[in-house]
Amino acid sequence: MNKSELVEAIAASADIPKAAASRALDAMIEGVTESLKKGDSVSLVGFGTFTVKERAARTGRNPQTGKPIEISAAKVPSFKAGKALKDSVN
Repeated sequence: MNKSELVEAIAASADIPKAAASRALDAMIEGVTESLKKGDSVSLVGFGTFTVKERAARTGRNPQTGKPIEISAAKVPSFKAGKALKDSVN
């Protein structure tokens, strides 16, 4: 499912126009993104939790030359599915 299909599903489920569903989805994505930028987590009960994790610096290899390269530390977004979401998939 892509974003436009998700907007259609939201519009049909909530009985609202696609434009309103698209704005709501964009607002939700923006809200999650802004919270993660600040280092906060976003918990949606029954769905899951979005968090930011620290990935340590490490040594990798250039696949073309085989030479070792340093990969810098980074912050990466993470999602952990909630129990209700896990149960509905199984």
